[in-house]
Amino acid sequence: MKKMISWNVNGLRACVEKGFLDYFKEMDADVFCIQESKLQEGQINLDLPGYHQYWNYAVKKGYSGTAIFTKEEPISVAYGIGIEEHDQEGRVIAAEFPEYYVVTCYTPNSQNELARLPYRMTWEEAFLSYLKKLEEKKPVIICGDLNVAHKEIDLKNPKTNRKNAGFTDEERAKFTSLLENGFIDTFRHFYPDQEGIYSWWSYRFSARQKNAGWRIDYFCVSESLKDRLESASIHTEVLGSDHCPVELVIR
Repeated sequence: MKKMISWNVNGLRACVEKGFLDYFKEMDADVFCIQESKLQEGQINLDLPGYHQYWNYAVKKGYSGTAIFTKEEPISVAYGIGIEEHDQEGRVIAAEFPEYYVVTCYTPNSQNELARLPYRMTWEEAFLSYLKKLEEKKPVIICGDLNVAHKEIDLKNPKTNRKNAGFTDEERAKFTSLLENGFIDTFRHFYPDQEGIYSWWSYRFSARQKNAGWRIDYFCVSESLKDRLESASIHTEVLGSDHCPVELVIR
């Protein structure tokens, strides 16, 4: 069994002050991926005995950024998707293991008034092409903050959010396209009808206390790994960020 965790930490230094290391040790994951580290190289020295660390930083300070911490040393590690336009923000790391790739991803947010939606659409197409290219070699496990609630069941207030970033028809269609291209949303694989379980809550309006959340953090896997899926879970009890960690266990 391999246990994998993905967490948008919304600023790793702040999250460390809120107990990140205790949680990290307690989970004892084989692979632990983070998004939105908001770091530049050298700004943190994480002591994680027994883990190899791989970091991708945004050019812009205090913005975006991803990391993978893994017990097993990968065969290879790639940063970004190989397209200059998309590789300025530290959003993707792919670690190759003997049986599959693990890709951590922090999908661009479409922002207020959907200012970045056109860019987001370009990104989505490029990212899917990148995943399919990896898949030619071996199966792929994608995790991270994909910045979309796929169906109405995936957020508390679907009606009022129809035209908001993360729940536009365009973004949802891109997620549908990911699934149609042979990927499985692992949480929905195990819990097709589960309502009221979310992974992100706004810091405003006491959203977390009211559980007015969105499920925008995922583990998605290549169809060929379907029979190896053991469990998927969302750790809503874990604080320290406006997102909570999500988990996949695979045989």
